Amino acid sequence: MKKIALLLVAALSYGGLTAQFAGIQNNAEQPLPEGFKPASTNTFLSQYPAVNASTRQATFRVVAPYAQNVTLQLGGKHAMTKDDKGVWWYTTTPLVVGFHYYAVMIDSVPVMDRGSEAYFGSNWESAGIEIPEGSEGDYYRFNRNIPHGEIRSLYHWSDVNGLERHINVYVPAEYEKNPKKKYPVLYLVHGWGEDENGWSVQGQLANIMDGLIAAGKSVPMIIVMPSGDIKTNSDVRKASGDITDILIKDLIPYVDKTFRTYTDRDHRAMAGLSRGGAQTWNAVLNNMDKFAWMGGFSGSGRFGPNPFNRNAPPTTIETGYNGAFKDAAAFNKKMKLLFISIGTEEGQGARQTYDSLKNHGISNLVYHESAGTAHEWLTWRRALNDFAPRLFK
Repeated sequence: MKKIALLLVAALSYGGLTAQFAGIQNNAEQPLPEGFKPASTNTFLSQYPAVNASTRQATFRVVAPYAQNVTLQLGGKHAMTKDDKGVWWYTTTPLVVGFHYYAVMIDSVPVMDRGSEAYFGSNWESAGIEIPEGSEGDYYRFNRNIPHGEIRSLYHWSDVNGLERHINVYVPAEYEKNPKKKYPVLYLVHGWGEDENGWSVQGQLANIMDGLIAAGKSVPMIIVMPSGDIKTNSDVRKASGDITDILIKDLIPYVDKTFRTYTDRDHRAMAGLSRGGAQTWNAVLNNMDKFAWMGGFSGSGRFGPNPFNRNAPPTTIETGYNGAFKDAAAFNKKMKLLFISIGTEEGQGARQTYDSLKNHGISNLVYHESAGTAHEWLTWRRALNDFAPRLFK
């Protein structure tokens, strides 16, 4: 009898949970406001946040009946409004197209919206929302009518870091069909607060490269996406060296051993966004025997006072980066491309760097602007789409 009673209690409990779940589902399945659809960045079956592609507005919904204050953090703080069912709402003004991180603050505690997929940004698992472009954004969307490459998740050992390091590697669609063919390599780094998954997830790298290669605009290439950070674990309490050491001493040898690559500098490039752009300048300009192509997206070299060390003497084009630019003719002979990209809403720093180098006599320079975007993934998707076709030609 006890067993039957326990089974009955369990069944009733399960039924209650099922009813609760059904209630949540029914609530979630209520019609969306006219013109709104679930964001492409939502978790499976989540209707909110919802996006209106025509007005570029987004509506956010948070179920927190006992909260006193709920705030949306998206390009600033926005107070949400509570309805009589304990649900909080906020509809934005028109947003810039592209990908945006956001968070929800419930009684001053920032949390991730359960309606969103998780995207690593600002050093935590953040919510994200994609405000769709029109057909101009097709270059970073999946195209079922073309061949598709692969993004491979791998680990390699780093003597510099003292532990294994994760990388993502894009190989073009033809890679397995041409077992004797070798490929050039682009090393592509993320920005501060993000990780090695950023380019393949938020950046839509595979879709961009598949499209460029299928259209004959880009040379088929391998793209290595490493972490721009030196991570530690409980056994390695302090890591020595920097990303340049890891790149030169550990990563490049591993990639050249593991994949069918050309190993000369003419077939090796490096680029990065934000902090990754600065890391690119440091790595390439101090190892010009290893690279012949470089790019900085919203992150390039700087000359003048050091913002991180006020006691350090200001650098000039002649003295910066160990004098890499001092002899313009020598630099031009070695470097096939120096690509500088920025969003028009990010200021004039990149343009000033470009102008200074050009006036100094540096050639093979390309300056690229993303119209109307700031320090965000749409800026960097556009940069990659312009940068990749220029490589290895």
